[in-house]
Amino acid sequence: MSQKKWIRILVIMTILIIGSSFYYLPYYVTKPGSAKDLDTIIKVENGYEDEGRLMLTTVRMGKANIYTYLIASLRKYEHIYPAGEIRSPEETDEEYNVRQLHLMETSKLNAIEVAFDHAEQPYSFDYNGVYILNVYPGMPAEDVLEPGDMITAIDGNEFSSSQEFIDYISQKTVNDTVNITFTREGEVYEKEVPLAEFSASDGKVGLGIGLVDDKEIITETKVTMNTEKIGGPSAGLMFSLQLYNGLVERDITRGLDIAGTGTISSNGTVGRIGGIEQKVIAADNAGAEVFFAPMDIIPENLRKSNPDLKPNYEEALQTAEEIGTDMDIVPVKTFEDALSYLDSI
Repeated sequence: MSQKKWIRILVIMTILIIGSSFYYLPYYVTKPGSAKDLDTIIKVENGYEDEGRLMLTTVRMGKANIYTYLIASLRKYEHIYPAGEIRSPEETDEEYNVRQLHLMETSKLNAIEVAFDHAEQPYSFDYNGVYILNVYPGMPAEDVLEPGDMITAIDGNEFSSSQEFIDYISQKTVNDTVNITFTREGEVYEKEVPLAEFSASDGKVGLGIGLVDDKEIITETKVTMNTEKIGGPSAGLMFSLQLYNGLVERDITRGLDIAGTGTISSNGTVGRIGGIEQKVIAADNAGAEVFFAPMDIIPENLRKSNPDLKPNYEEALQTAEEIGTDMDIVPVKTFEDALSYLDSI
């Protein structure tokens, strides 16, 4: 075969390989991410310095093509999930991303509240409006609103919670029209939108949006949290520890490199997260000496549908043993558990 033919075949194969890499399968692939030093993400005004490091851990996730799917199927700590397990069938990619970013914002809000409570520092809340997580297909809002919009008033009425918003709308009937004031990317808009009945809702009417409160916490000590496009709620525990460490004189790190994961509620409860195995690996790769893992109680319905499901702590401990790390895997149910462990060192 001539050299020209070989070159032609090579070019065609290259084009086919590159082209097929842009064809996505209905799956997502997750793999170990990184451990990020929270000193670079969180700044507390006139905050105290630490000798060690507190780190959040991440999981890398992306849509699967044929190559990433095959590689993940051969690697132990890379996992493949059907798209329906990552986002609901009616949820678009945009809505999924908006939801993940809002979960991150809620996580930051809770972390500030927990840290300031325990540091006995004052704070208050300002309510901004109703934040739109998703818009239901076929409902009136579909042609007007988008995920990420924030409704600030209805018919000129401002509300102090999303429940007040819902109560106001519930007094309306099908084909009533409401005037919506909302913001999108810093611009303010006003639109009239008719109300419609939700399918299979026994007469319930609405705009057709999934919503949550959008509020901000006001603190005397200024706090900045640069999370960029990190999504999800799983950094809540580590956020609260980093914030608290900047607010109090004693250094809770004791000079150690500390990683971990877990959601945080406003009362300091640490919750279950996904990808614990991959986060243990990310922490070990970053040289962490301690890893905080949620010691969660699995709900009965989840236990029945997945009898092999284990608490995050048990999964983390098993992974640590498999990879032979020297990290201490520490179970935590609350923010106080993490503080107590660090104070005991």
